Amino acid sequence: MAEVKVIGASLSLFCTRIEWALKLKGVEYEYIEEDLKNKSHILVNSNPVHKKVPVLLHCDKPICESLLILEYIDEVWKDNPLLPQDPYQKAIARFWAKFADEKCVMGAWGACQAEGEEKEKAVESVAESFAFLEKQLEGNKYFGGEEIGFLDLVLGWIPHWLNVMEQVADMKLVDADNFPLLHEWAQRFIQLPLIKGCLPPRENLVNYFTASLTYMRSLKANNH
Repeated sequence: MAEVKVIGASLSLFCTRIEWALKLKGVEYEYIEEDLKNKSHILVNSNPVHKKVPVLLHCDKPICESLLILEYIDEVWKDNPLLPQDPYQKAIARFWAKFADEKCVMGAWGACQAEGEEKEKAVESVAESFAFLEKQLEGNKYFGGEEIGFLDLVLGWIPHWLNVMEQVADMKLVDADNFPLLHEWAQRFIQLPLIKGCLPPRENLVNYFTASLTYMRSLKANNH
C-alpha cells in the first residue's frame, strides 16, 4: 500500500503541478488515473464536495484543491522548500498563485471560447493579468528566485497548456515581444528534466482542447 497517492487526470494542469511538487521533494507516490466521465468511488469519497481532481491521499487522508495540496506537501516534506520562509514573501506567493488560477487560467480558457470582437476583448483582458506576472519576474530567473518554487509550479502550465490553447483557438497571449521575461522563463522552466518528464503528450492536449472547444461552442449555439 502506497503511503502517498495522487488521484488525477493526466491532461489536467492542476494535477501535473502536484506530481512536479512530489518529484521535487523526492516523494514516492502511486498515481491513480481518474475517468472524469465515470467518476470512481475513491474520488467521490475522497472529495465529496467538489468530486474533482486532484486529490492527494496521505496515509488515506484526503487533501483537495491543488494550491492547498502544494502547501501541504511543502509543510510535510521539508526538503527542497517550495514556499519562501519569510511570512511576507510567503503571503505574496500565495496571492499571485490564487490570482494566476482565477485570472490567467480561467481568462485564457475564456478567451479560447470567445469569438469575433468578444475574443479580442477577452485576449486583451487576460493579457493585462499576464502583465502583472511579467513584473514579478523582474531581476529573477524563476518566480522563486534562483530555484523553482511554489509559484513556478502553479504557473508551469504556461509553456505547454497555454501554448496548445493558443494553437487550438488561433490566438497569441504570451510571446517574446509582449512578455519577454515570461517567455524566457517558460522556455527555461519546460526544459528542466523533472518538469519535462511529467508533461502529457502535446497531441493528446490538442485533441482534448479541440473537443472541449467544439463542445462549449455547440452549447453556446444551442442556447441562442
